[in-house]
Amino acid sequence: MTNAHAERALTVPAALRGWITGIESAGAGEELPASFAQVPDTATKLVVRVEAGGRRDALVIGPRTRASYYADADRRVVSCVQVSLRPGTVRPLLGTAAVDLVGRAAPLGALPAGTAHQLSRELVELPPEEMLAYVTDLLPDPSAADRSRTRLLWAAVDALSTRSGHAPGQVKEVARELAVSERQLRNLFAEGVGLSPKHYARIDRVRHVLNEAPRADWAELAAATGYYDQSHMTADFRTLMGVPPRSYFTGRLPEAQPCQAFRRA
Repeated sequence: MTNAHAERALTVPAALRGWITGIESAGAGEELPASFAQVPDTATKLVVRVEAGGRRDALVIGPRTRASYYADADRRVVSCVQVSLRPGTVRPLLGTAAVDLVGRAAPLGALPAGTAHQLSRELVELPPEEMLAYVTDLLPDPSAADRSRTRLLWAAVDALSTRSGHAPGQVKEVARELAVSERQLRNLFAEGVGLSPKHYARIDRVRHVLNEAPRADWAELAAATGYYDQSHMTADFRTLMGVPPRSYFTGRLPEAQPCQAFRRA
């Protein structure tokens, strides 16, 4: 089980780091895998894809709350560029709250903001190597606006994220440290991320487990990522991935569905 396209991470220009957290260029090789997985993802993404006949379109992909397993990769799509939006930028760029995009794939041009319409028109006409320069010129300097609410969200996201040497904080503690109520924090996440703070932390932690598990001891990994014990890590992993960690990494997976991941919205 693997991704259908070979993804290559690109460097995010400094001018775009207030808007974008990651850019991936994905191109299908000569041999596409028979099946692939889409793991949970907290990010809202802009996707520009190219089909074998040259047709191009632009989509918005909302956060994914559970893993999906697909068979028969869509061979019409030969490449795509995926842009992960930074928390708090969905409404300014697309004109809608992030919570309204969870689990959805929609044409970029169908979103209400003028910026979304302009991106939809222009990005499909540009070669991948020119897209970043265009977006850099189009988007305003984030410092030009009042970013106090967004900076508060970024601080909360950082506190609830998992990385080497840092386990996610408890939602109650994070709210207290940021001098907001838990309700305010939930509203902030719904608007800017699309998920509750707790669900964001769970997905981010399981993604960290996915990255670290191939080279880590299970019990040590559970402790390092802030789980009470290995059984709690296994239960959380099973809830989001559909199978326990050992089954996932040995290929004992749920039945794959016909691929809808790259089909027209």
